[in-house]
Amino acid sequence: MQRIADFARKRAELSPHAVAFHEVESGRQITFGEFNERANRCANAIRSQGVGPGDRIAILCHNCATFFEILLACAKAEVILVPLNWRQTPAELAPILADCSAKLLFHDDATAGLAHGLARASGLPLIPFARYEALLADSHATVPPESAWPADRVWYLLYTSGTTGKPKAVIQTFGMALANYVNIQQATSLIATDSTLNFLPLFHTAGINLHALPVFIAGGVNHIIPKFDADAALRLIGDGNLTLFFGVPAIYQAFSLHAAFDKADFSRVRHWGCGGAPLPENLIRAFLKKGVRVCNGMGMTETGPTVFLMDPEHAEKKIGSVGKPQLLAEVRLVDGKGNNVADGEHGELLFRGPNVTPGYFGNPEATAAAINGDGWLRSGDVGLRDADGYYYIVDRIKDMYISGGENVYPAEVEAVLVSHPAVLEAAVLGVPDDKWGEVGHAVVSTRPGKSVEPDALRAYTRERLAAYKVPKHITLIDDFPRTAAGKIQKHVLRTRIEERKA
Repeated sequence: MQRIADFARKRAELSPHAVAFHEVESGRQITFGEFNERANRCANAIRSQGVGPGDRIAILCHNCATFFEILLACAKAEVILVPLNWRQTPAELAPILADCSAKLLFHDDATAGLAHGLARASGLPLIPFARYEALLADSHATVPPESAWPADRVWYLLYTSGTTGKPKAVIQTFGMALANYVNIQQATSLIATDSTLNFLPLFHTAGINLHALPVFIAGGVNHIIPKFDADAALRLIGDGNLTLFFGVPAIYQAFSLHAAFDKADFSRVRHWGCGGAPLPENLIRAFLKKGVRVCNGMGMTETGPTVFLMDPEHAEKKIGSVGKPQLLAEVRLVDGKGNNVADGEHGELLFRGPNVTPGYFGNPEATAAAINGDGWLRSGDVGLRDADGYYYIVDRIKDMYISGGENVYPAEVEAVLVSHPAVLEAAVLGVPDDKWGEVGHAVVSTRPGKSVEPDALRAYTRERLAAYKVPKHITLIDDFPRTAAGKIQKHVLRTRIEERKA
């Protein structure tokens, strides 16, 4: 059985005095040596609460170094951590706590109200961060007896509903974390002198793994802000404190709309990554004008997450591509019968490798449906590969609809809509139609200070797309419902559209 050295202990041995985490608001810095000692104390404190190997504990908090201390402490204590979404309600979180049989819940001050609501409903013991330092002080810092971990041991669970609304607990292992580190290192040339900004929510794989854990493993610095703040992020970027940056499209959109964007200095960040959803071409070009080559990527919570990340050298030439599969990721494109498709043809993306989850915790049916006997994970995404080996994500299989016998991929229509100068974002759904079977219903938000009429948008789209791809219905809204990764929740939009028609 492959075993992986304790990440925190190893970093403390290799670079004990280097800064691991910097909490920007308070200025607090924690070295790798201090971090490892605190994680050891935390592991022993967790054990003192009657939590044993394989048990689950939950955590509710905004971004902070304490989260990572608890995460690594769970690894040392052989306990499974379950990060919870602080945007959700007790009614939404209680079934998750029941599903994973959590033994206790850590929480910060900002989520105290939500945590107490959960405790009242479930009787779950709470450990507020206000008690955390006292717990560490009362604990001892001796290293737990295990100095290396089985690569396939469950480390933490990420409950993901994606865009479907039904949560499943995706198992995350130490082997997946190491594979993701290798894939990120390959794609970004990550080294110990690198630094990144941690702000994406920690109940999501991007918050933990893009690029916080890889930077930690490499010995670099994680600057942390509790949640995204465009002013704080731009200030850190402009001051030259970051060398790597990863954001979802909504973050790049926020930067582009910020009053300081035109004068902002982005030159000292050497690698820019984006994932979670497609980055529109107009945004890519807006950043290119600033000398920034944003590298699109693609992965899933189930893939740890990194599978694809575009190389900067081809980011401008291959706009729309997510790059090539990284070092420890196998990829196939298959048709409906499971046969490989040729370059330029549409197929479902299948993934395999040490970065892929072993499955869904306590849900063998969902695991069997997603991962076949040869270890290939079905992504549910339609993609294609060009003659140079670069991959493009066409759309989600379930989002495709058939209008008058023709396949329509909403992502293609959305890309045309957002190219309109008045459009900020767009989402297209297939809806029933008596004549054509299905037609497109576009939901659109406009840029600040801009407006556009639906008929004008339809005319604009028809100039660029075949008639059957032009949305029959267009609804203008102010903002979209989103997942933690910034993806538009199309199932929520569909419900809202159906409610309007009722």
